[in-house]
Formats: sequence, C-alpha cells, structure tokens
Amino acid sequence: AMPCVLAAIISREIIASKNWRNLIVVGMLVVLIVGNAVFHWEDALGNNAAQGYGLRIGLGAGIMMIAVIGGRVVPSFTRNWLVQQGTTARPTPPMQRFDKVALLALLVALIGWVLMPNARGVAALLGLAGGLHLVRLVRWKGLHTTAESLVAVLHIAYIFVPLGALALAAQIAFPGLVSLGAVQHLWMSGAIGLMTLAVMTRATLGHTGHDLRAGPGTVLIYASLLGATLLRVSAALWPGLAPSLYTGSALLWIASFLGFVVVYGPLLARPKPAKSG
Repeated sequence: AMPCVLAAIISREIIASKNWRNLIVVGMLVVLIVGNAVFHWEDALGNNAAQGYGLRIGLGAGIMMIAVIGGRVVPSFTRNWLVQQGTTARPTPPMQRFDKVALLALLVALIGWVLMPNARGVAALLGLAGGLHLVRLVRWKGLHTTAESLVAVLHIAYIFVPLGALALAAQIAFPGLVSLGAVQHLWMSGAIGLMTLAVMTRATLGHTGHDLRAGPGTVLIYASLLGATLLRVSAALWPGLAPSLYTGSALLWIASFLGFVVVYGPLLARPKPAKSG
C-alpha cells in the first residue's frame, strides 16, 4: 500500500504545481508498484519470486529512477558546491543529448533483461549501457568533490549503476562466473541503498536549515552502507565465508539506517531554525 499512497501524494503535488515534467517520476513509481504486485503473485504461486519477473521489473524501475533523477541532482548539486569552493571545474549540465542517449540505452537494456534475462544480446545491451553511464558519471567531475562527503557520496552511489550493468552483462555472458544475487546487490544495495541514504541526509540538512556538510556521524553512516554492499558482493567470491559475510553485511545495513535515525531523527523532530534577519 505504501508505494500506492506515495504515488497518489506525488501526483497531487504535481497537479497542484502544474510541474508536468515530473510525471515521469510517477510513471516509474507505477512500474515499481507493478513489479511489487507481480513479485507477490509469483510468490503466491510458489515460483522463485527472488529471480522472477516481479523482482526484475521493480529493480529495473529503481535503477531508472536513479538514472533519471540522479542525472538531474548529481551534476546540479556538484556544480553548486564547486562554485562555492571557487574552483574552475564544472560538471556537464544535466540532460544533454549524451545523457538522453545513455538513458535510452539503459531503458532498452533493462526491458530486455526483464523479458529475456539470459539472452546474450541483452548482455551486450547492458554492457553498452554500463559503458555509457560510466562516461556520464565522469562528465560530472566527481573527483573534484572528495573534500565533501555529502557531495562525493552521490557520485559513489551512482557508480553502482554502471558497475551493476557491467557485472550483470558479464554474469549473463559467462554463466557461473559469479552468483546472480551478488551481481544484483550492486544495484540493490549499492545504487538504490546508498543513493537513498545520500539524498535522505542531504534533504534533511537542507530542509531543517543546517549547513550542507557531512559530519563524522554522516560519514560513518555512508561507510556502513558501503561496507554492507561490499560484504554482500564478496560473499560470492569467497563462498566458504558466505555465512559470516551475509551476517556482517546485514548488521552494517541495519547500523547504517539506524544511524540515520540517531543522527538525523532529532533534526527532523525539532522546529526548523528561523532565518536570521
């Protein structure tokens, strides 16, 4: 029910503000809702829902959300920070022709993966999409943001989009090279998990009137989630250590989001500071 209610709320805001270009967000959310429904239907039928159509539809929708929305906010936030630092480096403005080609390539690859997850042609499409999105990320000048984790984490989270596509392409082209679950977690935990946390922290600081800087607690939150991702993927490389790596990954995942509650909960619970002057 939660994503359905969320879609209704977002639609109401878009209609009220007549910000029609954001309808694409509702469209992707509807696809996510469909994937969720299919996942539960497959599970009810006793099928392997964890590797079924529902999971691929939902995961594909999540990755497209990051590619589309991240393609707007990552270069924009990066540019704002670089301007404040007085550096001459500037990211390529969002949604240029190259970005649209990269997004189209990713969309086609994801649709192919949903329909034919083991086809060699789909592996080629995913490889192409992964390469294009790596180039896209480089154009955003993320290497110039290492001094501020609140900005750098956006680039770190986004890199899991092309890494996941390339790893999935390799897994399809060379079955048995690495487990599918590990490859998918580059997207699930790395891209979706870390990008969600990155935007949550930044939005909370901005909307509560605080400086857009990552303190030690925030950096620890990011590191915990990144560690959870790396441990989960590493479990496929060292099967003998898999139980311990799964446990470690789960604990770091919990610690990361629990850390968000501890660090940012008080900021959200108190009134927004009044602006001086």
